[in-house]
Amino acid sequence: MTVEPPPPPWQQARRFYDRISRAYDLLADASEHDARERGLALLDARPGDRVLEIGFGTGQAIAALAQAVGARGRVTGLDVSEGMIAQTRQRLASAPPPAAVHLLLGDVRAIPLADAVVDAVFASFTLELIDPPGIPDVLAEIARVLRPGGRVGLVALSLHDRPNTITRLYQWLHQHFPHFVDCQPIRVGELLRQGRFALEDQQELSLWGLPVAIATARRSP
Repeated sequence: MTVEPPPPPWQQARRFYDRISRAYDLLADASEHDARERGLALLDARPGDRVLEIGFGTGQAIAALAQAVGARGRVTGLDVSEGMIAQTRQRLASAPPPAAVHLLLGDVRAIPLADAVVDAVFASFTLELIDPPGIPDVLAEIARVLRPGGRVGLVALSLHDRPNTITRLYQWLHQHFPHFVDCQPIRVGELLRQGRFALEDQQELSLWGLPVAIATARRSP
């Protein structure tokens, strides 16, 4: 009997987020809202900027970015889930932003944009969904699409040298139940420094006892 191999992780993620897309804000927005808003404030998108958000979910940050860059700007969103794209389209239709917004379905490890075409990239609770060996490839793709000197803003669960009890429990749950706890804390500043980025600012807050890093960095020339 032939046993079919499991689908690749990005396909599993697509199916999971398609299923929960309509309920995602009820499940997660209350806890993620403050960190995402602080990340957007730190990124500080300006009028006329061209901004890419990866893993945009239900479009809360997409809408905020489109307001920030205004009619002269442009916002592109990339997400693996068709369900999330549908939810974001509904949000934008209910309150049309001034900027042009383009939503793309795809994998963050192969961003469907040309080199050096965006001024900023934003990702909130997205990078830690990637299997750790693949994160450098994602950051390399982000660096590729950023113009020299362009900036990246990241919000992610943060891993310290001495994780607290909540973090260790969360890591255990991710290891044993990855379909339900699908992300894991990462070393945000270290990963940025290892890539083609100069870390500019890093703040931290706590989410149910889990450290959350909010960082901005610039692509090296």
